[in-house]
Amino acid sequence: MTSQHAFQQVDVFSAEALKGNPLAVVCDADGLSDAQMAAFANWTNLSETTFLLKPTSADADYRVRIFTPHGELPFAGHPTLGTCHVWLSRQAKAEKAEVVQECEAGLVRIRVSDGKLAFAAPPLRKSGPVDADILENIIEGLGLSKDAVVDANWTDNGPGWISLLLRSRKDVLNIKPNYPVLGGFKVGVVAPCSVEDAIEADFELRAFADGYEDPVTGSLNAGIAQWLIGQGLAPHSYVASQGTVLGRAGRVSVDKIGDDIWIGGAVTVLIEGTVTL
Repeated sequence: MTSQHAFQQVDVFSAEALKGNPLAVVCDADGLSDAQMAAFANWTNLSETTFLLKPTSADADYRVRIFTPHGELPFAGHPTLGTCHVWLSRQAKAEKAEVVQECEAGLVRIRVSDGKLAFAAPPLRKSGPVDADILENIIEGLGLSKDAVVDANWTDNGPGWISLLLRSRKDVLNIKPNYPVLGGFKVGVVAPCSVEDAIEADFELRAFADGYEDPVTGSLNAGIAQWLIGQGLAPHSYVASQGTVLGRAGRVSVDKIGDDIWIGGAVTVLIEGTVTL
């Protein structure tokens, strides 16, 4: 049997349509099987597709399952903001100042302020230095010289990120990844922007995973923020640019408030209707 579900496709981390990271959101998905969710996510062929469900925790407003075309993720950043935006659009009650999302990684707090959303970065599952042999492999896969790399760290909050801090935005933008050499590692790169870069952002990021480049990546920005701010390499508030090489103009706001680091951005609705599954 098939069923119809409200559906939205949104653009995350950009107030300008087609300049962020797309996300497909299927609503009222409690009756769908794992196989149906996985098949639809594979069909959309977006970096992530999410499914809105009733929460199982009394502390959550909703539950979400997050699928790539190849499998399920415990947490991801742009799906968190995009799904929350869709959930809020379907609520008849007044807008909340904070929403709690339930996902496989646990409960994630999302702040709502002036129409923008920001999620509290979840704890890192793995942090610390990267083994020398792994780092050497990644540097080769990115086509970098060792001199271009300032530091490297695990920044894994679910997807498995390893992040490299490079010397310049130009170093980041010039990367041409060799995915077979990267060997399946999910790699983020970041560098500070200079005045000469003439861009309204403090850092430039790129994300390489599963044989493709992700346009704008919330989980990577969260992990990198925890690393850089924790090491005193970034201020407590900054803006990151991502997606430049792909013709996007993603902008991610980072704010450390108390013990929390909030990762935020705009969400724009592009498609709204129903989907039959």
